[in-house]
Amino acid sequence: MTDAAGDAVSDAVSGADTPAAGRRMAYREGEVMVRPAPRWQALASVDTGRLILLSSTGLLVAICLVQLVGLKHTTVAIAFGLFIAFGELLRLSLPGNREAAPIAMIAALAFAMVLDIAGNNPHGKMFWPIPFEPAQVVGVAALGMLLGALPHIAAGRPAGVTGMSARLLGVAFVAFVFRPLVNAHLMMLGSPRRAALAFAVMAVLVLIASLIETLITAVIRAEDLRARYSVTLADELRLQWRLGLAVGVSAIITVFAASAMGLYELAVFAGPLFVVQLAFRRYAGIRATYLQTVRALAQVTEVAGYVDSGHSRRVSRISLAVGRELGMAEPELLSLEYAALMHDIGQLSLVEPIPAGATCNVAKTTARRIAEFGAEVISQTGVLDAVAEIVRCQWLPYRGAGAEPPLESRIIKVVNALDDLVAGSADRDRVLAAIASIRGETDLEYDPVVVAALAKVSNRLPVNRL
Repeated sequence: MTDAAGDAVSDAVSGADTPAAGRRMAYREGEVMVRPAPRWQALASVDTGRLILLSSTGLLVAICLVQLVGLKHTTVAIAFGLFIAFGELLRLSLPGNREAAPIAMIAALAFAMVLDIAGNNPHGKMFWPIPFEPAQVVGVAALGMLLGALPHIAAGRPAGVTGMSARLLGVAFVAFVFRPLVNAHLMMLGSPRRAALAFAVMAVLVLIASLIETLITAVIRAEDLRARYSVTLADELRLQWRLGLAVGVSAIITVFAASAMGLYELAVFAGPLFVVQLAFRRYAGIRATYLQTVRALAQVTEVAGYVDSGHSRRVSRISLAVGRELGMAEPELLSLEYAALMHDIGQLSLVEPIPAGATCNVAKTTARRIAEFGAEVISQTGVLDAVAEIVRCQWLPYRGAGAEPPLESRIIKVVNALDDLVAGSADRDRVLAAIASIRGETDLEYDPVVVAALAKVSNRLPVNRL
């Protein structure tokens, strides 16, 4: 096993929150002190897909910024640029550790497709194209995004360069397709028919822009999580299509409203958009609080001394990695995470704790009692019935007990056995020996497919995120 692979195993087994390639560990009186790695070392572990994305976007922005020399309608450009910066400042945290900037995307797409600004028409025509070049649109959008990211950087939060790059490429596509049509006077809106044609073209372009952003995000998540691209793409499409639809419709409305209201409509639209984003933020906050509650409940067994400290978190983290390796969708991974965190809560029913909380070698009757009691506790919530069933079936062998246990239960069984055997140790030989021991019992007790996925996960290189 290589040093990097060994570090990846250490991350998974020890439950560290940051990749091994991005830290150095120092132990002092039982405490773990995390020290950031040099910047060059962090950059060296960035995956290929992200490097290609950032390089291509950086080159595009550099070229487009040069085109801002001699920009006309600077008032319009500044107004939209500030609107984009406002939206980037109010980034939205979505489930699955995602970030989105819907207001920034609305402003950028509207700027790419703006037809006329009321009060800026010297020819007396209602719909006269604003002669922005595509490169100028991209340059203004890039500056707006960077301006909105500065407060995040100042506060010590991630710059979000990857997300901004994906959004900017979607905006660039719309600008380079739509602006030539407008500037060539092919989209004059002198009649309802041409207005309908413009609307149809805008709708198609914003749809493609949303797909571009989704495809890029899925590629990056697939590399970050080491999951199948088809799975991450399906998750992104399922989670993003509603938000993408709202962004596209809002951008088109902004374009047409600007022809009647002028730049004042940006201020008018900012209020409702801000309220909608607050609703999204509250939903994400509720989900995060729910997960924190589950994690707190999972720590009861640790506080009571029934299991080793960090056991539930380690089992949860490794189980998620195995689930992604097996191609599980995000809703299934969420149930798996909850079940893995609370898989040992049934040990509270024991009169005497099991030594170190290791349940992999206890009697079947004891394992069944722990699983069933834990399932009963979880089912009392009234909203985690699927999680309760996963916990209830975790003691069942892979074969020989009638119906095959759910995949989530088989994953928890294998990963729990690994952590019981290594007891949180990051020693490479011990981890390899534990996996070999589990593999030797795959005929009846453990699912060989899950064990093979665990072996792949333990040899996987870490990835840093920008």
